[in-house]
Amino acid sequence: MPDDVPADRLLVTVAPTGAETTKADCPQLPTTIDELVRTAVECEAAGAAMIHVHIRDDQHAPTLDLGRLKETVAALKESTGLVVQLSTGGSVHDPLDRRLKVLDAEPDSCSLTMGTTNFGDDVFSNPWPFVCELYQLSQERGVVPEFELFDLGQVHALTRLLAKYGLPAGGKVHCDLVMGVPGGMNGTTDALVASVRDLPPEVTSWSATGIGRSTLPVALAALSKGGHLRVGMEDVLTLSRGVPVESNRQLVERAVELGRAAQRTPMTPGEARTLLGVA
Repeated sequence: MPDDVPADRLLVTVAPTGAETTKADCPQLPTTIDELVRTAVECEAAGAAMIHVHIRDDQHAPTLDLGRLKETVAALKESTGLVVQLSTGGSVHDPLDRRLKVLDAEPDSCSLTMGTTNFGDDVFSNPWPFVCELYQLSQERGVVPEFELFDLGQVHALTRLLAKYGLPAGGKVHCDLVMGVPGGMNGTTDALVASVRDLPPEVTSWSATGIGRSTLPVALAALSKGGHLRVGMEDVLTLSRGVPVESNRQLVERAVELGRAAQRTPMTPGEARTLLGVA
């Protein structure tokens, strides 16, 4: 595999489940390991190269159970070639020490949110000492982080983190702009342009996620700036007004179609590993 990925390649990450939507409200949400594996296989075939994973327990509630995390990572790696990224955010109610233990499941990648965010009526807590501890742990374990940025303050915090602790495992710096969360930055072109402008020079690639009705505007803005895309039922549950998403594959297919219109070719999982510095 060459050291560089062709500039026209598009990394599509699928975030199939999340921690907010209930199975009762959305029966098609993949919450069991078998459902996650089926979703992953479908989405890889449709053009996804990385999967961002939250897990659920037997009652379909969010959990950070280490045994289930390990089982999920193993099942996804056995059935697909996708880069497996575990969320270290969990749900907004998970304690910090449990979130650190996510790395014990030995994923390829982990999410690393760069600050505390009001998340609707809740608070997604990421105090600076926790961010630093999680980052250093990811370096020690050789787990490649994806830095999740919910506002411009977190963009600046990434600059501060890299200056203090150096580059992540693999030597590449990939971040995801999470846009449109109530309490975070707007899901608009202007907000995306401002965020990309302020990214630290160490950043080697970035993607964007539009929550809810900001999904399409953010995707189009990201493509226009040369970025990558994260899509999935964690972030949006409708294809258009009144039309529910039936599967994550539909969202990946739409992202791939948008990419092709921008003359971007879906990245293979192997190319994604090169881009991200995943061993």
